[in-house]
Amino acid sequence: MPELTTGLTHEISMTVTPERTAKHLETGTAAVLSTPSMVWLVEHAAQVLAQNHLPDGQTTVGAEVFVRHLAPTPLGMQVTAKVRIEGIDARRIVFSAEVFDEKEKVGEGRHVRVIVDHKRFMEKVKGKISPPHPLS
Repeated sequence: MPELTTGLTHEISMTVTPERTAKHLETGTAAVLSTPSMVWLVEHAAQVLAQNHLPDGQTTVGAEVFVRHLAPTPLGMQVTAKVRIEGIDARRIVFSAEVFDEKEKVGEGRHVRVIVDHKRFMEKVKGKISPPHPLS
């Protein structure tokens, strides 16, 4: 498995379906790519890139997202997120992102993911689901 390092890139594409539009998600009234769907695509590309370079037992979780949605993408059009690792500081991975549809650049931003031990992370999640009884 290649080492996680700055400069690595990855891209993922999807089609703008009705479920991914601002109208469907109620973040707008138009049947165009929603900002939350664009964020999902950026996060997904970054997660896949990081996971491909981490040892078994480790994963990443999203910690920060900053995006600018620059132009609309209509229903049925293909959209692609391209991410690049700009920096790694201990467990924090900083990604730059650009998003393009078939005609132009439609988004850009920055995303931070944190490397965690999957088992310990899930134990923390379980602790929130079934907290210990106060009298035990």
